[in-house]
Amino acid sequence: MLARVQLTLAAALALVALGLGAILLFGPDGEIRASEGQGLSVGPYGWVGSLAPPDIRRRDFTLPDENGRPFALASARGKVTVLTWMYSTCLDSCQATASTIKLALDDLGKTADDVPVIAVSVDPVGDTRTNVRSFLLKQTLFGRMTYLRGTRAQLAPVWDAYKVQQQGPGTKLSDSHTVSVLLIGRDGKQRLSLPVDSITPEALAHDLRKLIGEKS
Repeated sequence: MLARVQLTLAAALALVALGLGAILLFGPDGEIRASEGQGLSVGPYGWVGSLAPPDIRRRDFTLPDENGRPFALASARGKVTVLTWMYSTCLDSCQATASTIKLALDDLGKTADDVPVIAVSVDPVGDTRTNVRSFLLKQTLFGRMTYLRGTRAQLAPVWDAYKVQQQGPGTKLSDSHTVSVLLIGRDGKQRLSLPVDSITPEALAHDLRKLIGEKS
């Protein structure tokens, strides 16, 4: 009887420990703290995304936007910036990524007004001005996301700099391009990377809010 009581007590304590472990996370200095958002998997330094190497160099570029006007990434210097890769005729991941970004911006509220959001085309043939504008309107990101286009010759150096694979030919139901969301710090260097197969609006908003809150 005593052994049974001890076993039951041990099981109960294990469940309590498991429950506590589910809500405790390591903070920026390695201390354990509670999660700041339901379902967020915050890493040991307080970020959801993967940190870029501290010695990473700036990778600036200039490309035409959806209206044909030149846009330089360096023009966003001094602001926390969202950078991702898309093609406008995509039927799955790009739409989901756009929706995730929009919901994260909504979560940030007025703070998001000072966060440039940039998408770079991975499909120079399919990303016509009409297709891009239609995509942005459908995703309710027109005027909120800058969608950079260009010829393959213009885009290829940017793909190479960021180790991005362009969208291959074939069905638009299948993605072959590199899919990620990058966060660029105020100094113009990449700080974080979040893969879109696991990113959530809450995760993106969390890392954006933390990055924005850093002292310059």
